[in-house]
Amino acid sequence: MSKSFTASVCRASGNVSALFALLASLLACVAGAQDGRWPVARRFDGDHLLHLALPMGGIGCGSVSLSGRGELVDWEIMNRANKSLSESERGPAARTFFAIRVKGASHESTTMLAGPLHPSEFYAAEGRCTPQSGLPRFREASCEAAFPFAVVRLADKELPVKVAVKGFSPFVPGDSAESSLPVASLEYVVENTSAEPLEVSVAAFVRNFVGNDGNPAGFSSRRLSKTGGEKDNKIAYLEAGGLRGIMCYSDGVAKHSPAWGTFALTTPDDDGALSHRETLASAAWSGTILDFWDDLSDDGEMNRGASGTPHGAFCLKKTIPANGEKSFRFAFTWNFPNRPAWTDVKTIVGNWYSQFYADAWDAAKKIVPRLPALEEKTLGFTRKVLALDAPAALKEAALSNLAVLKSQTVFRLPSGHLVGWEGVHDHEGSCQGSCTHVWNYENAVACLFPDLARSMREVEFNHAMNPQTGAMAFRVALPLDARQNYRTAADGQMGCIMKAFREWKIFGDDAWLKAMWPNVKKALEYAWKSWDAGKSGLMDGEQHNTMDVNYYGPNPQMGFWYLGALRAAEEMAAACGDAAFAVECRAIFAKGSRRIDEELFNGEYYEQRIPEKFADKPYQLGKCCLVDQLVGQQMAHLWDLGDLAKKENLAAACKAIMRWNWLGDFSRHFNNMRTYCACEEAGLLMGAWPRGRLARPFPYFGEVMTGFEYVAAAEMIFQGMDADALKVVKAVRDRHDGLKRNPFSEPECGHNYARSMASWNCLLAWLKTHGGNAEDVIWK
Repeated sequence: MSKSFTASVCRASGNVSALFALLASLLACVAGAQDGRWPVARRFDGDHLLHLALPMGGIGCGSVSLSGRGELVDWEIMNRANKSLSESERGPAARTFFAIRVKGASHESTTMLAGPLHPSEFYAAEGRCTPQSGLPRFREASCEAAFPFAVVRLADKELPVKVAVKGFSPFVPGDSAESSLPVASLEYVVENTSAEPLEVSVAAFVRNFVGNDGNPAGFSSRRLSKTGGEKDNKIAYLEAGGLRGIMCYSDGVAKHSPAWGTFALTTPDDDGALSHRETLASAAWSGTILDFWDDLSDDGEMNRGASGTPHGAFCLKKTIPANGEKSFRFAFTWNFPNRPAWTDVKTIVGNWYSQFYADAWDAAKKIVPRLPALEEKTLGFTRKVLALDAPAALKEAALSNLAVLKSQTVFRLPSGHLVGWEGVHDHEGSCQGSCTHVWNYENAVACLFPDLARSMREVEFNHAMNPQTGAMAFRVALPLDARQNYRTAADGQMGCIMKAFREWKIFGDDAWLKAMWPNVKKALEYAWKSWDAGKSGLMDGEQHNTMDVNYYGPNPQMGFWYLGALRAAEEMAAACGDAAFAVECRAIFAKGSRRIDEELFNGEYYEQRIPEKFADKPYQLGKCCLVDQLVGQQMAHLWDLGDLAKKENLAAACKAIMRWNWLGDFSRHFNNMRTYCACEEAGLLMGAWPRGRLARPFPYFGEVMTGFEYVAAAEMIFQGMDADALKVVKAVRDRHDGLKRNPFSEPECGHNYARSMASWNCLLAWLKTHGGNAEDVIWK
């Protein structure tokens, strides 16, 4: 509060009491900041709740998401992506949800614990675009979020209560075990806004969908195999160690199925009356929901005896005094151990987390009592990031995209190794194999969980690389001992060398580096057999890359990855006592650094030089101003490998990207491919052609993809272009506003796309260039 405001209040009052009142108000504000309220990076309301969904779960465990209006959506706990369980108009009409029953002397009501439907959800052939669309809901909803926390606030002028739905799951950087827990924590904080005591029940309708992993009936794909569906499912009530809950299981789903396992809903609350049901009435004519609703509305307890479906109910009832507040705490835990290999449900590789729990109830007993402590650790991380001296947009973007690590994009093998898809489609993974040329772009995993990043390097160099030739498969096969195809990607392989350097730099573990060095060295030597046979410092052979095509001839995208790999290898060779190799790397780097400026810099930016013999090859860059032409340089700057080319040329290229690739309005932009930016939105084009476009350029030239925008913005920060970098990042986040897209899932080839975690690069770049301490965002 400003001094001028304080003085004006005191002058107006003319007495000391006003000053004391003002001081009391200030103290109340300070107390409010320390009352345990969760941090907020961004607020959403109205239309902007439509697509908001925060994944809750552990790294490699799958997740369930809390929607912007308080519902539980995207149940992805059965080893498969599942963005719309129960939401098809012909599918089951119910999914797990919570409701509140309120009874006082002058009021009685039952209401679904969710905000209002969006108008776009009204139109459907059978009138049910979304589950439970016909149930009473709260009229008002808003959401406050800062990964991995979200609070949905519900209110209704006709109801004597307000409800805060608080959802989170543990995320403790530096501790991958505590961050890989199969749990979603939910707390319903109910405020009695009336002048009379209220009897309040919070109840869950629990659909036992074990066996139904979201693969819709009739869904056809070359990648998917059917897993069977629900069969002979059951629910058991259990108590132990201060926990009470119900567990869903199946006696009919095949025990080798990826969809076989258990999940549980428990509460640690020991106050209030608990009631439950293990079956509900038949689903015929939606009788299951009717049975649940009538039972809850009758007396605020679940005590009727009807049986039919193996869906259950779990209810906690408490009395809240006038103008008082009480909390209702719940947690979902699960265990689905049969993680399949990438595309074959018959080949089971397993889950790391499943080794520690007999079933979901065992997981609840081991995890739920520790949730308060884990919440504090997680809060420490989120508050630390939000307190950094950096622009709010950078911090919000960096945090929000960490949701990828809670999605089905990633999983952990029983050995602990982290592997991942590129992203996930609605019902399947997208592009298997921990694709090196996609995962090259992000630095978040290395900063937050260095042990997991090192596990990815160990997969790449010890399992995905041909030990004789040094060729690295850019998509690793599973199981890890399976035969690899050793198909290479030039940018993927060079990036892996730079990432090995990064992992060593973060940990400072010389023993680890020396164990990895022989294979890292072979990976670079492979480049001298294929992409740069003359050791000229520029690649001129056939170069497969992240644009899913092959480039021919020197180009900046491969060129800067290669120069960065040479510099990284030089440093690692010296540390390993391989002096001769270090000298060779330095010599080739010096030639390449000179050549990339002399031959590829056109006075404004770096372009591809296509050899005459490849002039007819489609899908090239040519004179394109490429959005990520400096991606390897950005990586070098992030990890202190210095300028890879002339400083003035690097700065000019960044300015050219902003000049030619930036569009503040896409209304008149032609794009024949995928649409991640449209109409009046703004963003950085993948490719711009101020000097003439090729007839058949690389396929994605007209698109906008967030991971590429972030690496361009990060390098802009290194080049002193702060305003432009922030303009780019803000445009990305404006597109993911909750209405048009989910702010916790930036898609590329699929939801929860791994490359989007490059938003962390921007935060790291800012700290390194603005007097901050980069160590503040690295957990060793």
